[in-house]
Amino acid sequence: MKDLTSEITKAVRFFWKTRSSQSSRQGNKTGVRDQGRRTAATGGKQMDGFTLLIRDLLVKNGVPKESIVLNQKGTRVELPGYFRPEKQWDLFVIVENHLLAVIEFKSHIGPSFGNNYNNRVEEAVGNATDIWTAYREKAFPLETRPWLGFLMLLEDTERSVNPVAVMEPYFPVFEEFRGASYAHRYKETLTRLLRERLYDGACLIMSPNEEGGGLKGHYLQPAPELTFERFVTSMIASVTANMKSITP
Repeated sequence: MKDLTSEITKAVRFFWKTRSSQSSRQGNKTGVRDQGRRTAATGGKQMDGFTLLIRDLLVKNGVPKESIVLNQKGTRVELPGYFRPEKQWDLFVIVENHLLAVIEFKSHIGPSFGNNYNNRVEEAVGNATDIWTAYREKAFPLETRPWLGFLMLLEDTERSVNPVAVMEPYFPVFEEFRGASYAHRYKETLTRLLRERLYDGACLIMSPNEEGGGLKGHYLQPAPELTFERFVTSMIASVTANMKSITP
């Protein structure tokens, strides 16, 4: 864990480098490019730096590499749902047919924050509700409760840190959201997801874009409860404890 800061820096740098390269490459074969910054967003795999870092941390703590399933080309990553047949997840751990951990990785890059923020929140709540209901209904072995995590990388930009007005035509919103920036909204949302036990771990990392230092790996963690170190420490503790209980 002592080198975690440098590893997060590498993952952040990989994120922005991948976005830049995808944006420049897209359309070379077809001649068609998505509009604006969507050219990078439609490429996928920008979060692979974090995915591989978490895989390596699990392996270093005794989890067999073959037990860690990553959302990579040619790999089936579907797990049963309850309100839908299945969902593709970004990373999960299966040992001796026991589901031990499941993680969703998301990023949110401007310039549009309003609708995308609402979509991210709805997805996070819906995905958690779906998998926990599937667990209750015995889609997975009930004796082993999986650890569920959500990691978000948010662009650190003027649009994400400035206060945002709320709409209250009939009833007042919760005070914590009034005059809050999108960065603060994410902080509040992820904290509530943890405290409502929809997720066992949540992480919020902010980083400026390519021109602002993202390609150098610059980042900050705005909430002590949502740091990457706390996120992976909780995950590793849960996975290793459950491994001991199910393996001879």
